Amino acid sequence: MNFDLADLRAFVALAELESFRAAAEALHLSQPALSRRIEKLEGALGVRLFDRTTRSVNLTAVGRDFARKARDLLDELENTLLGIRDVAAKRTGEVTVACVPSAVHYFLPGVVKQYHERYPKIRVRVVDEDANAVLSTVIRGEADFGLNFIGTQEPEIEFEPVLKEPFVAACRRDHPVARKRKISWAELSEHEYMTVSKSSGNRLLIDLALTDIPARPRWFYEVRHVSTLVGLVEAGLGVAAVPRLAMPGSDHPALVSVPLVEPTITRTMGLIRRRGRSLSPAAQQLYDLLLASRPRYTSRAAAAA
Repeated sequence: MNFDLADLRAFVALAELESFRAAAEALHLSQPALSRRIEKLEGALGVRLFDRTTRSVNLTAVGRDFARKARDLLDELENTLLGIRDVAAKRTGEVTVACVPSAVHYFLPGVVKQYHERYPKIRVRVVDEDANAVLSTVIRGEADFGLNFIGTQEPEIEFEPVLKEPFVAACRRDHPVARKRKISWAELSEHEYMTVSKSSGNRLLIDLALTDIPARPRWFYEVRHVSTLVGLVEAGLGVAAVPRLAMPGSDHPALVSVPLVEPTITRTMGLIRRRGRSLSPAAQQLYDLLLASRPRYTSRAAAAA
């Protein structure tokens, strides 16, 4: 028959409220839209379900009988759905996510909390490593999927973009750079500059983007991890170029981010998984939740930049 669940819900609402206006408001529909649903249902069943006048709407004898059956059907459907949710809540298992540290703080907590509320018996393991290690972990199958900014060129990897973020100049609030609204890479070279090592994916992105820039910064301190770099900046050892997500919020008492230009360098964070491999149901649920959070994070990052 040519009707759907929404038509059935419209019929039950009108049968209970006996008013097109009240039923339309309850369903968040316009009255013409509600009328079309009722007409569609009556056409599919081949019977008249309501007697309508300018002042009232009443169920026909057939409509009264069908209303009881429709309510029972909707109640049974709701109980079935609740049963499925109960089964999901009792599901057990384990999901492993490989993730670069700068993404752990901003992407995972809210989504993992939501996931745990839905599936309290599923354990989530987070492998927080540098970009190359995250990529290798996913390729080797040691993680179900990952959050990373490299992997788009790997034939074994499917890369789903989530967020594009710029690199910024990180400095203390009492540093001269903090007074600038933006700073070029050439200007940054005039200050004591710190960076991550060449084994870092972030360093690779920066070096490639600055290939043709003659006045590029020369480092005084080199570390392996961006988090260590931010710590050295906070200690007052100099300035650094870091991804925007690696920096704390604007209310931090000591640190500040200044947009880096000429050139503007960005990186694209994305979900990575092995190409052609299906995720387990538990992993797929978490993957989908992270993907569904994409617009919110994108908007926040854009505002922060």
